[in-house]
Amino acid sequence: MSTNIFKPKPVSGFPEWLPEERLVEQRWFDHIRKTFESYGFCNIETPSVEEIDVLLAKGEVDKEIYEIKRLHTEEEEKKEGRLALHFDQTVPFARYTAQHFNDLVFPFKRYQMQRVWRGERPQMGRMREFYQCDIDVINIDNLPLAFDAEIPAVIYEVLAGLEIGRVQIRISNRKILLGLLEALNIEDTVSITRIIDKIEKLERAQIKQLLKDEKLNDDQIASIIQLAETKGSVDVIKNINAQNNTMREGVEELSFVLDHLAHLPNHAMIGDLSIVRGLDYYTGTVYETQLLDVPEFTGSVCSGGRYDDLASQYINKKLPGVGISIGFSRLFDVMRQSRPDLLNIGPKSPTDILLYTEDTALTVELTQAAQTLRQRGFNVEQYHTVKKWEKHLKYTEKKQIPFIGYIKQSGTFEVKNTETGEQANADPASWTAS
Repeated sequence: MSTNIFKPKPVSGFPEWLPEERLVEQRWFDHIRKTFESYGFCNIETPSVEEIDVLLAKGEVDKEIYEIKRLHTEEEEKKEGRLALHFDQTVPFARYTAQHFNDLVFPFKRYQMQRVWRGERPQMGRMREFYQCDIDVINIDNLPLAFDAEIPAVIYEVLAGLEIGRVQIRISNRKILLGLLEALNIEDTVSITRIIDKIEKLERAQIKQLLKDEKLNDDQIASIIQLAETKGSVDVIKNINAQNNTMREGVEELSFVLDHLAHLPNHAMIGDLSIVRGLDYYTGTVYETQLLDVPEFTGSVCSGGRYDDLASQYINKKLPGVGISIGFSRLFDVMRQSRPDLLNIGPKSPTDILLYTEDTALTVELTQAAQTLRQRGFNVEQYHTVKKWEKHLKYTEKKQIPFIGYIKQSGTFEVKNTETGEQANADPASWTAS
C-alpha cells in the first residue's frame, strides 16, 4: 500500500534555527538574563494568551493580533472570554502588576524574555512569532529619575556583551518637543510627534510637507525641525533655549540622565531630540538604539522610555515607570543572515567529548566514565552503537565535537583531540580538556 506523504514546508513568519544557530541564541539569552539579574531585575513569565478585552483595554491596538479558538468549540466556551496571543509584553505586565499588586515589592524591577505574536508581513528581521526581552521599573506614585539612567546602562552592557560591534543609545525627552509645541500654540501634539518620529525615514521636504498638511506655518515648521535636528553631548542639551517650564523640565531631566551615563564610552550615549517615540504612552525620557557597525540593521534594535501610569485600566493606582524592550529575534535574524561573522557560530553540538567502545563487554565501564566526566562539569555524549573507529570519528567531526574518548579491551581510557590529532591515555576523574 502506498502512503501519502505530506511534504513539510516552513510556515512564513515563524522561524526555526539549526542546532548551531540555536546554541548561539541560547548563549545570548544566558548573557541577557545574567546581566538583567546583576542589576536586581526579577524574572516573571505571563501566559501566551490574554483575554482580548485585556489587550484592548488601553485603546485601539495597531497590531494584528491572533485570536485563539478551538477547532470544535463547545457551546459553553462561546460564553467565556475570548482569548488572543499577546502582541507585546507591556500589556501582560500591566495586567500582571494589577493582579498581583498586593504581593509585589515596589519599586518593582522585572524582566521578561518571551515570545510574542503579531500579524506582520514577514521579511528579514520582521516575523509573526518572535522573542522580546523587556525590562521595566515601576513604583507607586513616583519613580526616581535615576532609573531613567540605569535602564540604558543595563541595555548598553547587554548589547556590548553580545560582541556585535559598537552600540549607541540615543536618548531624548518628550517634554522638550511638547514644550516647544505648547510655546508655538500647537494643540494637536499627537500628529506632530508622529511626524517627527519619521524624521530619519523621510526626506526633509516630505517632513515639511506633512507638517504643512497639519496647518503649521513656515516659522513653526522651522522651529520644530531645528529642535528635532539637535543632537550631541550633555553640553549641547544644556544649551537648548527652553521657552517654557515644560521644555525646561525636559532639558533638566535629559541632562541628568546623560550626566549619569558619563562613565560609558563616548560613542555609547548621545542626546538626540529626533527621538520622540510616536506613542502618547511615553511622557518623558525616550530611547532608541543603533548598531553603529552593522548598517544592515536599520531602525532601532531596542527602544522604550518613561510613562506616567502603567496599569490605570486595570487598577486604581498610579504606577509610573520606565522600561525598554530588545527586539531579540529581529536582531538575531538580521545578524544571522547579514553578519554571521559577528555571531561566532560554532559547533553543531554542546558536547565536549564523545565516548565510545568497540567492545560490548565494556559498555558499563564506558557509562561509568561518562558519568564521572558529567559530574565534573563536562557535556558528554555516548555513542551507543558499537562501530569501528572511523565511524565514530566521522560522526564526531560532523558535529564538531572537540574530543573523542574510548575504552580499550585492556581497560585503558584514551582521549583524542579531534582538531590536533593528539592522543593520550587519561583518567576520567582527572582529565582536562586541553
